Amino acid sequence: MKKVSVLIPCYNEEDNVVPMSEAITELFEKQLTQYDWELLFIDNDSHDKTRELLRKICEGNSHIKAIFNAKNFGQFNSPYYGILQTTGDCTISMVCDFQDPIELIPQYLEEWENGYKIVIGIKTGSKESKIMYGLRSLYYKMIKKFSDVEQIEHFTGSGLYDRDFVEVLRKLDDPTPFLRGIVAELGFRRKEIPYVQPQRRAGKTHNNWYSLYDAAMLSFTSYTKIGLRLCTFAGLICGALSFLIGMVYLIAKLIWWYSMDAGMAPVLIGVFFLGAVELFFIGFIGEYIMSINQRVMKRPLVIEEERIGFDKTEQADTKR
Repeated sequence: MKKVSVLIPCYNEEDNVVPMSEAITELFEKQLTQYDWELLFIDNDSHDKTRELLRKICEGNSHIKAIFNAKNFGQFNSPYYGILQTTGDCTISMVCDFQDPIELIPQYLEEWENGYKIVIGIKTGSKESKIMYGLRSLYYKMIKKFSDVEQIEHFTGSGLYDRDFVEVLRKLDDPTPFLRGIVAELGFRRKEIPYVQPQRRAGKTHNNWYSLYDAAMLSFTSYTKIGLRLCTFAGLICGALSFLIGMVYLIAKLIWWYSMDAGMAPVLIGVFFLGAVELFFIGFIGEYIMSINQRVMKRPLVIEEERIGFDKTEQADTKR
């Protein structure tokens, strides 16, 4: 009997962990009875009742496990690490707020049985803010245009990953993994399942402009050279414009020596303009340097505080 692992990352999801565990349990016990299964919650240092509820859930069902992180290790490291801790023949990753519909799981498994080692969900629409969906669409098109490798539009990470691909992830040893890019760059032949993203079942989203910016910069610095190339091209253009303007003023001054009084305004405007360009691109280059620094330091993806529901054999196998 094949074993299916379902990974649910969570952070302050006290309103959703119990309904999610019940929904997954019912799905496998009534509809997907041909599979053995495990449900793994990885909690990213919640400060509400999430952990208390997870303890009760794990006590009542031997199929359910939990990992408690020692602190919040970010929106990318925690789910990635969780995938590495699963023990199934395939791993399905979904968010805890039901915005990845559990109805996708049977579709994922059907395509997996058809031979696809990667089956992912692609958002074709969203019942959340239309403005945010539009901005995301613009971002995906931009990163796809500038990236050196293939990028997948409206792929948030929800999908099924065969054990063979999970082994690829284990060997990467990347301290700042960007799963969406890795699936596109290193993944096997994949099947895409379209879906419309529903609203959160309960609670408030933990994404904000800073976290979205962090995600955008991680993908930019990991898979594009456009930032560095922009610095070079902008420097050349600004240098050429400065030289051209300087020559124009020199010629004009030579022609109208006594009548032309340029003053300090052009100098000040030029200095402030070039200063703004320099600061912008110093910050952009800093993003690349920060990404390199995080990878060079080789910090662990996650530090665990506690495991629940794992036996000794599984702990030894998954921590290799």
